[in-house]
Formats: sequence, structure tokens, C-alpha cells
Amino acid sequence: MAEVDIAPRFGAELKDGFKPVNAWISNGIAWLDDIQQFYRERAAIEKEYSSKLYGLAKKNFEKKSKRSSSLSVGDTPTLTPGSLECASLTTWTTQLSVLESRAAEHDRCSAELILQIADPLKNLAARYEELRKSHAEYASKLERERDMSYGDLKKIKGRYDGACQEVENRRKKTESSFDHSKTKAQSAYQQQIMDMHNVKNTYLININVTNQQKSKYYHEYVPELLDSLQDLSETRVTQVNSLWSLAVQLETSTLARSTDHLRHLGSEIPRNDPKLDSMMFVRHNVAPWQEPQDMVFEPSPVWLDDSAMATDETAKIYLRNLLSKSKGQLRELKQEVDNKRREVENIKRIRRSIREGRDKRDEVELVKAMFSVQETLHQVERKRLTAEVETHTITSTVGDVSLGAQNHQFKSQTFKVPTNCDLCGERIWGLSAKGFDCRDCGYTCHSKCELKVPAECPGEQSKEDKKKLKVERQATSKAAPLQTNGGQHDGISELPALSRSNTMDTLSSGYAASANRSVSGRQPNEEPTLDVPSGPQPAASKPATLRKNRIIAPPPTQYISEMPANPPSRSVSSTSHPAERRAKMNYAYQATSDGEVTVDEGDEVTIVEPDDCGWTTVRLSSHSTGLVPTSYLEFLSTPSSSERPISSYSSSSASLAGSIPGKKKGPAVAPKRGAKKLKYVEALYDYEARSDAEWSMSEGERFVLVNRDGGDGWADVERGGLTKSVPANYIQEI
Repeated sequence: MAEVDIAPRFGAELKDGFKPVNAWISNGIAWLDDIQQFYRERAAIEKEYSSKLYGLAKKNFEKKSKRSSSLSVGDTPTLTPGSLECASLTTWTTQLSVLESRAAEHDRCSAELILQIADPLKNLAARYEELRKSHAEYASKLERERDMSYGDLKKIKGRYDGACQEVENRRKKTESSFDHSKTKAQSAYQQQIMDMHNVKNTYLININVTNQQKSKYYHEYVPELLDSLQDLSETRVTQVNSLWSLAVQLETSTLARSTDHLRHLGSEIPRNDPKLDSMMFVRHNVAPWQEPQDMVFEPSPVWLDDSAMATDETAKIYLRNLLSKSKGQLRELKQEVDNKRREVENIKRIRRSIREGRDKRDEVELVKAMFSVQETLHQVERKRLTAEVETHTITSTVGDVSLGAQNHQFKSQTFKVPTNCDLCGERIWGLSAKGFDCRDCGYTCHSKCELKVPAECPGEQSKEDKKKLKVERQATSKAAPLQTNGGQHDGISELPALSRSNTMDTLSSGYAASANRSVSGRQPNEEPTLDVPSGPQPAASKPATLRKNRIIAPPPTQYISEMPANPPSRSVSSTSHPAERRAKMNYAYQATSDGEVTVDEGDEVTIVEPDDCGWTTVRLSSHSTGLVPTSYLEFLSTPSSSERPISSYSSSSASLAGSIPGKKKGPAVAPKRGAKKLKYVEALYDYEARSDAEWSMSEGERFVLVNRDGGDGWADVERGGLTKSVPANYIQEI
């Protein structure tokens, strides 16, 4: 066969051709099974031939034994010859013995073909198939990561379109706003534009990242994988050549008369250069290929814009923080990438030593180890590339804005007490209440605000200085929108004043968040009774002795009243009213958080601060002060003309015709000021109520969460203003 002039490389010539290469490699490995079956059948033939030779020799030994005497001495000899045989029989005996020896040689050849050829081929096929599958899994992973990059870019594009749409909505809202609401609308419009710029910058950065990842995929990851598959195929051919040579040697020693033929076959086998198969495959699989085009900026259909990054001061703050983070990660990732690459090169050197016979380690196990290191290298390389592209994109647009920046030393924090964000001024609240605070100066912010915080950390501060900075930052965060957007925005005409009529805001749970502001006096509509099909019983039914008292208290006697023409300030100090008001608790209340106070049914309390969104500050006879739900109070005196009217909040529990005997339970209460939204839960399974204190529910049905599982396996949920219990393991938060 002709020698190969140029060694082909799959990665350089086939580009994105993993599927045909993988199929070709799979066919080559499957062919090992055909070769293995050939040698097993060949061994079976040798075994069968050996058995027939043994049988033939035995049969003729028996015949010779019967005829030995007659052939040697005749039928009626006068002298018995004993064990002596004639020369012909001796020669015949020698011939039969040779036949037995030849049968033994063929039997030995059969066993050697099984042990040294067929079994190694079977094992080799299994190991190479495992390696091929690992290549296929790695290729699938690369493709998933590529598609994930495309998908992430598409999601970010959707976010950008949404942000642009929100800008347009804010602009329209600003045009339709009047008088004092116009300033607020303009502020929201300006803030939305800044957020849109940040989303746009993120979109542009991700376009560059995706393009670089795509380039890596088509020019580095896939070619390396194809080269590895080529190496696997050529190694397989080399191993097959070795086994074929061994089979030839076995047959040469067994079948002397076939020596010439086998010598020819033995001289032909080494000439089967593995690269010849690869060369033919390459020449018959080369096809035109064009690299996919790079991603480009696509303007939103509702916000016409170009591909230039936003570089205003607000955007620079975001870019500066992002640049600082990327630069910090880049140094560590480069070092880690270098270490992993050295490990890969080490393993490749060992593999070359194994092929040259200088190392006796298992090459298959070494390939497995190399794949593990390469997978880790790939993950780190992706992170490094992302940080590098982010850094280059930002510095090429606005320069190295991180120079001279006094970055805050932020650390992730879970705030267990009410805390406001120093940037936007809004409350960091909720069950998780996750955000960041600076180790040095105490700056606090939402997770979403981290990259918007200016890099102006004053350095390590004392506890008192941190408090002063907190006050200043909170004042600045509240005044910043008005100072920034107080002027007339270009392109937005002066709008007429907005006359505001009395309205009522109701929460989806069926009660008013600020009932004292309502003038409608209208009760929330009662939700009709649902016919819920019966479902599986709870995993652990709650014992009667541990069941919560689910008896619903009658609705409060007071309902939402008309708001005065000139409502006073939300917070009125108790010192501004010489004649303190008194009230009586219609229901017992157990404090659930800081700032609240526990009271019993029938206790008389003193009003310290009037109603604030459904909550009133009271003082007990023990001089303890805290918040209780306004709907739990019955006021014993008439408020003065200067005092803020008390919210007569009522839940839609008014739909109950009468009270059920037993301990009274207060109605669901409105969230305290600062709450942003209610917690909702969704039914995971169907459940049929077993008493009036439980809700029946269907899978997918939603409720408002009132109280979580208190340890007894039951949760309190609200629907249509009515609170009942359901099994806690039958619901999940949404």
C-alpha cells in the first residue's frame, strides 16, 4: 500500500463534522465485534476439526486392536505373538499417534484464538465504545452550552425589548400625567431610561461573549474533539493490527503447511497503515462549510436605538462596577487556566511514552483522566473568556473607568431587621431579605442595586460614623429622583394638573391595605363556594388534640368610613393629644415580629399612634408599647377633630352569618407599612376539607399565605377574606 504523504487532521478539515465522524468511529468499533466473531468461529472450526481427528484416531486404534493379531500372525496361529505387531501395524500406529498429536495442536490453536484474540477483541471493543460515548457526551455538552449561550442572549434580548417597552409606557404615562403627579411620572420615566441603558449594555456585552464562545466552539472545542476521535480510530486500527499479527503467529506455528500463505498474510497486515482509512474517509466526506455570522445588536421595535453603549454618568457607574468585578476575576481565572493546561500537557506526554513503550500504564485510564481535566479546563476557560470580553468591551468604549475607584467591600447579607437600600431608598424586606452591605462603611443595598452603587467608599468607619452616613444616604436616596428629574425632560411637553378623586386600593386577598383612605364604603365581594373534588388525604393527619382552633370570629362592627376632607399626617405623636384615647381588644393577638405587642381579648389599651395602613400603636397597662391590627380594636372614646380618623378595616369575613362557639380568632390583618406584596401559595395536590376550619382545594388552586407551618403540619391560608387551614405539605410558595 502507498505511504501517506500528509497526515490528515479531522479538526482542521472537517470543522463542525462531529456527527459523521462519530458515526464513522462507531462503525469502526462495531466492526471489532465482527472480527471477534470471526475468530470465535475460526476457533470453533479448529475445535471441531480437532475432535474429528481424535475420533478418527480412536476409531482406527480400536479397529487395529481387533485386527492386530490376524494381520500380524493370521487367524489360527500356533503361537500367540503377545504384544508384538507387524511392521505395517507399527507404522500404522505411528501414523495414528501423529494424528492424535495434530488433533492436540488444533485444540491448542482453538483455545489460543479464544484467549488471545477473540476475548481481547471483545474487551477492546467495549473499552473503545466507552471512550466513543464519552466523546459523544462531551460533544452534546458542548452543543448544549452553545445553545444555552444562544438562549441566554435571546432572553437578554427579550429583557431589553421589555425595558424599552417599559420606557415607552413610562413616557406615555408622563404625557398623560398632570400637576403634582407629573414630577413623579417624569422621575419614573428617567429612572426607567437608566435601567433600560443598563439592560442594553448587558445585552451588548452578552452579544460579544456569545460570539466569542461560538468562535471557541467552532475553532477550538469541536476541532479538538474531532482530533481526539481521529486519534481513537487510529489507535483502534493499531490495536487490531497487533491482534491480527498475533493470530498469524498462532496459525503459523499450528499449520506448518500454510506457512507460506500465512507469511504473506503476515507481511500484508503491517502495511495496513491506520492513516489510510482516515485519509479515505476525509476525501469522501469533505463538504462546503461556512461559519455562522456573528451576533449583532438588534434595536427594539418600540425603542429605536443604535448599537453604541450608553456612557452617561449613571451607566458609567454600572460599567465601572462590572469592570472591577470582571478584572478581579480575570487574574485568578488566567492562573487557573494555565495550571489546567499544564496538567493536560503532562498527561499527553505520558500518553506518548505509553505508545513508545516507555510507560506501562493503562492508556484508556489515562484518557479518562485527561477528559476529566479538560472538562474542568473548559469550564474555567469559559469563565475567563467571559470576564476578558466584558473587560475589553467596557474599556474599549469608556476606557478603564475602574482606575481610582474606591470600591465598596460588599458582602452578601441577610437582613433580619427592616433595612432600607442606601441607593434607591426602598425597603430590603421579605423572608429571605438578601442584599449586600459594605464591610468598611456599612453601605446597604439590594442585590439588584449592587452594580448601580457609585464606587465612592469613604473607607473603614466607626459605628457612629456609619450611622451618620446611613442618615445622609437615606436622605440623598429619597431626594435624588426629584433633584435629577425635577426639570423638564426634552421632548415631553408640560402636562395639565391631575385632579385626584377618592379611590380605594384593595389587595388581592380581599382586604384594603389602607382602609382609612377609602370613601366607597363598599365591601369586597364574597367569593362563591367552590365545588372542589375530593383528593388524597394528608400524609400525616393532624391529631384532634393538636389541631388549631379554626373558629372564625364575627366580623368587626365598624366598616370603612368616609375619609375627612383634609386628612392629617400619617404619623401623629401621642404627645400631641392631651386627652389620650382608650380602646378595647375584641380579639387576642400574638406578636409575630419585632415592633408588635401581644395582647389578650378584652384588654384595654391606650392609643399611642393612630392607624397607619391597618395597624395602630398602643400602650398596655404594663407600659409595653407596640403595634396591633386596627381591626382588632374597639375604640372607647371619640377622636378629636385634629386627630387622624382610625381605619375601620374589615376583612371579607363579613360573609359569615354568625360566630361559632369557642375561642374567637381575629380576622386576617393587612400587611404593615413597608410591605411590598403578599405571599401566595399553590396547591400541589387535591384535598377535601374534613371540617369547617379547613379549605378544600384542587391542584393548581392559589391562596394567600397567612401563617406558615407552625410545626404541626398545617398552614393558614386566605381566600375571599376567609382564613382556614390546609396541610402544609400540600402547598408550595409561588
